[in-house]
Amino acid sequence: MTTRPARRRVLVMGASGFVGSHVTRKLVERGDDVRVYLRKSSLTVAIDDLDVQRAYGDLRDDDALRAAMADRDAVFYCIVDTRFYLRDPAPLFATNVESLRRVLDIAVHADLERFVFCSTIGTIAIAGNGESATEDMPFNWEGVGGAYIESRRQAEDLVLQYARTKNLPAVAMCVSNPYGPLDWQPHQGMMVKAAALGKMPVYVNGVSTEVVGIEDVADAFLLAAERGRNGERYIISESFMPMRAMFETAASAVGAKPPRFGVPLAMLYVVGWIMSTASRVLRRDLSMNVTGVKLLHMMSAADHSKATRELGWEPRPTAESIKRAAKFYVENR
Repeated sequence: MTTRPARRRVLVMGASGFVGSHVTRKLVERGDDVRVYLRKSSLTVAIDDLDVQRAYGDLRDDDALRAAMADRDAVFYCIVDTRFYLRDPAPLFATNVESLRRVLDIAVHADLERFVFCSTIGTIAIAGNGESATEDMPFNWEGVGGAYIESRRQAEDLVLQYARTKNLPAVAMCVSNPYGPLDWQPHQGMMVKAAALGKMPVYVNGVSTEVVGIEDVADAFLLAAERGRNGERYIISESFMPMRAMFETAASAVGAKPPRFGVPLAMLYVVGWIMSTASRVLRRDLSMNVTGVKLLHMMSAADHSKATRELGWEPRPTAESIKRAAKFYVENR
């Protein structure tokens, strides 16, 4: 019989986002005393039905950050700028690294029991020869993933450095592509949404990616707060799923037409090159480029056994979450 942890006082930073809102929901359901840190401009539809304390500020407001962390047992940090397509990468490093550094400087004096950091599977190595990547493999694709991956690597390194040198009780969660319901502002979910709405006629041949259900991600974060080892990173991903299977799963869940044609990866690179060129010519940030194509297919399969072994994390098949996501997109189109 598992003993339920005592009611904890927690702070969720980035609670309006996909991961942060589901972490918040799980904490509320567990009965914890939940405070969320938001900007006044944040779209909060994902948490508006939850009974939480709201603290307002941004990542440059030290006084607001200190007040938000005051009297908290744990902080769940789920803030990230994911705009890999920016022509000027400065905002990525400003948010993902420098603002995080300011938060960490405050956190080390906040007497926390745990700081759970939302990282990305993009900081994990690419395995070869049919192997699955683990947390222990050295990073081996430097410069390939562009400024976004570099900013996320620096962010994760910063958190682990604070754990080693400043005794911050931190763990890093290397989360893959999450899918599931209540995805009000889809990013990774955009193509699954299109498939659910019958607007994805093609898939890319031979492309697979690591996937995970969003509710399983939230479960992992709560487990990490209780059982994670300080200074450790954990792969939070369930399986390596073909793109075709993702789209067909979403379409079949809602009776939509599945994609009918497979196109070669080279065609996707042509599209990425065209959009990269158009972005430079128009001097505008467009939502896809060559780097985005690389990120879509570069990663290898990953091994989440460390999270299972140390945290007791047992993710469900992600196909179930993709089906629930598809139904959510159709019901809230």
